[in-house]
Amino acid sequence: MQTAMTAVEMTGTIDEHHQLHLDGVLPLTGPKRVRVIVLSPIADKASWVDWDESEWLQAAARNPVFDFLKDAAEDIYTLEDGRPFH
Repeated sequence: MQTAMTAVEMTGTIDEHHQLHLDGVLPLTGPKRVRVIVLSPIADKASWVDWDESEWLQAAARNPVFDFLKDAAEDIYTLEDGRPFH
């Protein structure tokens, strides 16, 4: 049975004892069990926090999970669709 879940994004630090310390207070009440996904810096980067916008975009562009967007059938909008945002 699948349970609907909500996501909370927050930064933190893993200490020398492999314990995670969050930089803030979670907006959830407990006690309750949660699932945690930890995103860790890539080995050749000092910190993912230091990535600029172009690095995030390049990483997303190289990720195979978005390959379906290269399919011409996904091009359903044109420049004439919608209204300009000023």
